[in-house]
Amino acid sequence: MAVVVGVDASEAGRRAVRFATRLRDVGDGRVVVAHVVPWSPFTVQSAEENERRSLTKAHEVEMAHRLVDPLVEQLRGEGVRAEAVVRHGHPAETLCALAREAGATHLVVGRTGESRVRSLLFGSTASNLIQIAEVPVTVVP
Repeated sequence: MAVVVGVDASEAGRRAVRFATRLRDVGDGRVVVAHVVPWSPFTVQSAEENERRSLTKAHEVEMAHRLVDPLVEQLRGEGVRAEAVVRHGHPAETLCALAREAGATHLVVGRTGESRVRSLLFGSTASNLIQIAEVPVTVVP
C-alpha cells in the first residue's frame, strides 16, 4: 500500500511530501508524488484550438515533471521508494483515482493559499478530496 501525495508549486506541497514520507511505514513504503494539471474534456473549442491544445498539454506535462521529478529524486536519494505521476483532469477526482490504482492507504495534500472567492465558488482541492476520497486525507498547512 502506498501513500499518494498531491503537490503543486507551493511550499505547502513540499511540506506535504515530507509528511507523506513519515506515513510510508504504514504500507509498503512507497510514496507516489502526483501533480494534476486541471483540465476538462468538456470544453468547447474550435479545430484550431484543439490542434494547439495537444501542444499545450504536452508542455503542461513537461512543466509538471519539472516540479515532481526533483522531489522524487530527493526522496530516492534518502532511500524512499518514490515515483512521479503527472495527469490531466479534475484534481480531486484524479487524485482519488490514482489512490485507487496505487492501492493507497492515505492521501496527503498541502493547504494552498487559494483566494477566498475561488474557494467559495469552486471549493478547494483539499475540501473536495475530504468529501470524495475513499481513504484518509491529511491536509498539511
